[in-house]
Amino acid sequence: MRRTLAVGGRVVRQLLRNTRFLGLSIVAPLVIVYFLKIFFDTFPEGFDTDRYAVPAAAFIVHFMAFLLCAIALVQERTAGTMERMFVNGFRRAEIIGGYVLGYLGLATLQAAVALAEVLWLFKLDYDAGVLASLFAVVWLLAIASIMLGIFVSTFARREGQVFPFVPLIILPSVFLSGFLVDVDRLPEWAEWLGHAFPMLYANEVIQEVIKPGGELGDVWTNLAILIGYGVALLVLASRTLREME
Repeated sequence: MRRTLAVGGRVVRQLLRNTRFLGLSIVAPLVIVYFLKIFFDTFPEGFDTDRYAVPAAAFIVHFMAFLLCAIALVQERTAGTMERMFVNGFRRAEIIGGYVLGYLGLATLQAAVALAEVLWLFKLDYDAGVLASLFAVVWLLAIASIMLGIFVSTFARREGQVFPFVPLIILPSVFLSGFLVDVDRLPEWAEWLGHAFPMLYANEVIQEVIKPGGELGDVWTNLAILIGYGVALLVLASRTLREME
């Protein structure tokens, strides 16, 4: 645990020194959410923006956390940082766990600012219980996205090799997660494929808690799957790192 905390502390210090990366991680979701508001303002009056606003913010956090984390990890590998940690006796689980801890604060900040902005811009008025549930699910999605970024980074040797994973892993979430259309309107194979993406479970929780009379307890399995998704990716990332380093 001491070594995991040491890796996590090093990642946090590195993030604080890299102000450009840190600023981009926070500012980019805010800018995209603002563009989203401008886009929805073009829709006819009476259009149900509530159904799309929070899921859109969740997807933006999902996308940015995945992309920035994957690129940052590849930079760490190309700089030889991971090799030095292996030489110094760090185990795979300690390294992966440390990176997760290091990026945990960044994911929390991204989830908080994106959710706060979308609530403010779209004038969404939810009670404290709903707000807590929304933050919890966006935060869990951000954590799963970090795990996904760590896992994908093990297959890339340069930053540019991360980008082909975006249309393969992230963009299908837009179409298969129920974000744009209900999944039961998709072909059966597409509906099943959608269950491979964490955005589907996050969206189902969001849609349940924001509807009148919705209860978080009715979708607790989706929250559990989202947590399990992150844990499974953490294990996969550790195993893949062992094979490739």
